[in-house]
Order: sequence, then structure tokens, then C-alpha cells
Amino acid sequence: MDRLRSEIHQTRPFRSVEQEAFLNVLRTADHLSRSLHETLKPAGLSATQYNVLRILRGAGEEGLSCQECSARMIAHDPDVTRLLDRLEKRSLIRRERSTQDRRVVRTFITDEGLRLLAELDEPIHQLHDRQLGHLGPEKLGLLIGLLEEARKD
Repeated sequence: MDRLRSEIHQTRPFRSVEQEAFLNVLRTADHLSRSLHETLKPAGLSATQYNVLRILRGAGEEGLSCQECSARMIAHDPDVTRLLDRLEKRSLIRRERSTQDRRVVRTFITDEGLRLLAELDEPIHQLHDRQLGHLGPEKLGLLIGLLEEARKD
């Protein structure tokens, strides 16, 4: 019996190799995500909140609209506004109405948000190294290429 079937205690074969690959991707994503969750827990952040803070750090002084922020997120979140509300309540971000277009609200990371991300940079780097570093650059390059190819549909 293959490893995934053993892990999930499945006795029947998969219907297809595509199904087996799909389930392996989901199982691996869950495994990697759980470790990320544990690393972020002391900072009181979810993986989605962490993702938004990193996006806003990358946006720099121009900030982003809610829609732009949503488009850059790793995982789709249907309620980005409420997510931003929680980050704003913790003073990790700030929002300002655009002077050029009053309908647009720009979101910026605060100094407190930057400080929190700086504290997390090294633990997250170490986490990724523990999770995937053993694969080495060549296998990681292959994995990245295969995953990018799988998203083309």
C-alpha cells in the first residue's frame, strides 16, 4: 500500500492517479499549514492575517485597496474587510480614504505591524527550512514548476 493510502487508512485503490496526486497535495498543504499555524500562534495571527501583513509590507508607502489586497492573497478569503478590521483593531494596519477618489480606501501596514513581521521573519524562515530544505534546490525547483503547471487550467 502506498504512503498516502496508509496515512488515511484507505484500503481501496484511488480511482485515478490524478485523484491520488490531488489528495497528496491537499494532505501536504495541511501538514505544512499546521506547522505555520503553530509558529504564528504566539503572535496571535492566523496564516491569512500574516499573509495580508506581508502583502502590505511589500506594497510599501503606497498601500493597497481592499480589492488589491484580496487579489494578492495566497488563499481566497471572502471577507477581507472583516480581516482588515481585526488587524486595524490591533493597530497592525491603518486605513485612509483616498483624496483622489473618495470611494477608495487604502490600507497601510503600521510600524507595529512592521515590528511584528520583523520578529516573525526568522522563525518563519527556519520553519520553511525545516519543512522543505531537505529537498534541496533542484527538487524544490522541480516541485515549484510542477505546482505552477498544475494551476494552469
